[in-house]
Amino acid sequence: MKAPKARKLPSGSWYCRIRVGGKDVSITRPTEAEAVAAAMAVKVGLGDAVQATEYDAQHITVNQAMDNYISSRENILSPATIRGYRQIQRYRFKSVANRKLAEITQRQWQQIVNVESNLCSAKTLKNAWGLMNSVIIEVTGHQVSVRLPQIVEQDRPFLDPEQILIFIEAIKGSEIEIPALLGLSSLRRSEILALRWDNIDLEQGVMRIEGAAVMDEHNKLIYKQTNKNKKSRRVIPVIQPLQVALEKQPDKNGLVVEIYPNNIYCQINKVCREAGLPEVGVHGLRRSFASLAYHLGFNEEMTMRIGGWSDIYTMRKIYTKLSERDIAEKSSVFTSFFQQESR
Repeated sequence: MKAPKARKLPSGSWYCRIRVGGKDVSITRPTEAEAVAAAMAVKVGLGDAVQATEYDAQHITVNQAMDNYISSRENILSPATIRGYRQIQRYRFKSVANRKLAEITQRQWQQIVNVESNLCSAKTLKNAWGLMNSVIIEVTGHQVSVRLPQIVEQDRPFLDPEQILIFIEAIKGSEIEIPALLGLSSLRRSEILALRWDNIDLEQGVMRIEGAAVMDEHNKLIYKQTNKNKKSRRVIPVIQPLQVALEKQPDKNGLVVEIYPNNIYCQINKVCREAGLPEVGVHGLRRSFASLAYHLGFNEEMTMRIGGWSDIYTMRKIYTKLSERDIAEKSSVFTSFFQQESR
């Protein structure tokens, strides 16, 4: 019988995952030899799977438990999700990383969460605790209930229709002109980075959005055939300034955009600062698309189709913003009505 392979985890421990009786069994030990031996014993029936997992539940540290949880899902979850999990493991709950998870009580977890609330935002803590609680359940079988700080929703910046025109003029001929115009066309960053020339028909003035490129935990771009959701695969029109910029490109093979993701973000914000515009980043351009669609009177179904949103509530809550000019116009009509009545 072939011996199972052990993987060294970022925590320094060694991890084996084997399948026994139709169930996955995770085994973590301090050394490679111990991990392989324990896994082999369970596999050939000399060791008990329940005892092996109970051993881990009693001895495993918080950091090792997070390692196991993340590693066991690397082939299932998106590389971007794994990257996010690894960042939580690296930066959150550091004060208890080397403590045995099973020894931490619910009251202590609340105290730990209270400390973390002073080190990060409420939203970051909510995401971090979501992962931590799942890890606790997997190891101990028990759910821990804690109170988290309230998340205060903040409006994220976007460009109104007049600002969009200023921005388009400011990026003309620059390195980020094409990726920025793709963002204004509704594309997510992952969709911009995955777009290939094969997906663009300049004669028909349309482009097919399919696939995504995301950063993994090692800061490497991973290309996927799947998008964020089913509605994300779509055909959308090529706006006129983008058509001009694309036609000027001498090489129309491979990827359309080959700029490092963070450079796109930084350069977009640099242009915004110099033009006196809100620093919107890549995703703010997507929000700007939704705002412009509202301003131009697009119905919600059309906006959803072009933008690739899966449900109308997400679009309404997060993306569709009334521009200040629209609000001012409606307010003027409202106040004028009462001025007429008073005369």
